[in-house]
Amino acid sequence: MSLPEETTGLGDDGRPGGDDLSGANGKGRRRVRIEKRKVARVVLLDPDDRILLIHGYEPEDPASTWWFTPGGGLEGEETREQAALRELAEETGITDVRLGPLLWQRMCSFPFDGRRWEQDEWYYLARTTQTATDTRGLTGLEQRSVAGLRWWTSAELSAARETVYPTRLAELLRTLLDEGPPCAPLVLSPEFA
Repeated sequence: MSLPEETTGLGDDGRPGGDDLSGANGKGRRRVRIEKRKVARVVLLDPDDRILLIHGYEPEDPASTWWFTPGGGLEGEETREQAALRELAEETGITDVRLGPLLWQRMCSFPFDGRRWEQDEWYYLARTTQTATDTRGLTGLEQRSVAGLRWWTSAELSAARETVYPTRLAELLRTLLDEGPPCAPLVLSPEFA
């Protein structure tokens, strides 16, 4: 996830992010900051083809939970590959990684911590033999919104009743394990929450 503690509200082009006016029929309108980000995510597999997911929740509503892949926004001039490896190390403590090809791309928009996030996400395949995790590198916001990490088998993910993002992750993982990485990155349907 790796959402910044403080944000400038600048989009990826350096211009200010927009404000969204919310409210029924214009009543009770409030400004919601829209944060636009380029994001690199990691589909991290261990030697047993288990995938590592992070269990997150809304800081102000711990009952609102979901699972997601490690990753986060690009910083400065780093590439998506550099961001993927940095975020993975910060969020999981895993550094013994072989980064593979770009698997999927998706656009998503969701509310989190009082803001609306609009993200252009790229998902990279990675392999590791390092299965022990360490969350000491989490940012303050992540410490307030991450419940833990878990390795999932494909069967466990397919049987999960919990919310997982992207929503087709179980199907995508099964196809990846059965057929290998796609020849060209798959563009997933946009997801809006």
